[in-house]
Amino acid sequence: MHIVTGGAGFIGSNLVHELNRQGIIDILVVDNFADSRKLFNLHGARFVDYMDKREFRRALEEKALRLSKVSAIYHQGACSNTLVDDGVYMMDNNFTTSKVLLHYALEQGAPFVYASTAAVYGLSGPGHFTPTLKNEKPLNIYGFSKLAFDHYVRSLLGKETIKSTVVGLRYFNVYGPREQHKGRMASVIHHFTKQILETGRVRLFEGSGGYGNGEQRRDFVYVRDLARLNLFFAQTSALERGTAGEERIYQGVVNAGSGQARTFNEVARALMSVHGPAQIEYIPFPADLDTRYQHFTEADLTGLRALGYDQPMTQLKDGIQETFAAMAEMAV
Repeated sequence: MHIVTGGAGFIGSNLVHELNRQGIIDILVVDNFADSRKLFNLHGARFVDYMDKREFRRALEEKALRLSKVSAIYHQGACSNTLVDDGVYMMDNNFTTSKVLLHYALEQGAPFVYASTAAVYGLSGPGHFTPTLKNEKPLNIYGFSKLAFDHYVRSLLGKETIKSTVVGLRYFNVYGPREQHKGRMASVIHHFTKQILETGRVRLFEGSGGYGNGEQRRDFVYVRDLARLNLFFAQTSALERGTAGEERIYQGVVNAGSGQARTFNEVARALMSVHGPAQIEYIPFPADLDTRYQHFTEADLTGLRALGYDQPMTQLKDGIQETFAAMAEMAV
């Protein structure tokens, strides 16, 4: 059984579809359908079971989860809304639940691959996006909750002999199909695509954080690349299984991005190369985001490559083309 928490969400649902492409349907999806729009993310997906996240956690804590052999756990479930200030909720949801699930994975001897975030780096500038303590300065409780779990994992790996895979992937600025339910928290690429489809114009921020109009820079990573990364470290992909059938143990917390910062202006131009000419409009930077916004991100992929992942990431123009096609088909 492959367990995907957050399996109806943006990244989790793309992971379910990627597992299906590998011929895997023995999947338990764990999520919360309070927002029922997420059901569209699983259209065409195959899985054998579903559990509400509260039921799932209760079963874990009561040692009542009865599953056939657990092949891998992909922990994508979290509250990722960076504007939520409820620290009690955020720490329980993102930190405590993650600890419970990690220890279940260790008991089962199952690979545990989980979603961390580049939000842990806060307002770090160029050259300061490596997973080291001096660079880790989150701006909000979301980033702190993720960093706290990263610290917990590092401490555990440092003190104990763990004989199974435990990998944290610090996702940078993820974009791609199936994020329409996220509203304001969707990627800027989603918002730009929606704008150009609906109005024929793209609205970019005016200068902020020391950058000119539309010159804010982000490391945009295509969601399917992250799905493939999860499968690689859980050794469920054909790429990793290879021919020898040897099981490897991967451990650590590493960045997961494209490795290249791109400006919002570049993104707009890439979109126009797919859609056709459109108007660029620069709008004032929202005052409520001033102290919460990362004006620059760029993943240092040294750690990822050191763990053995050597596949290229999707080029921005190719990812945007696939995203645009998917959103146009769904009429966003």
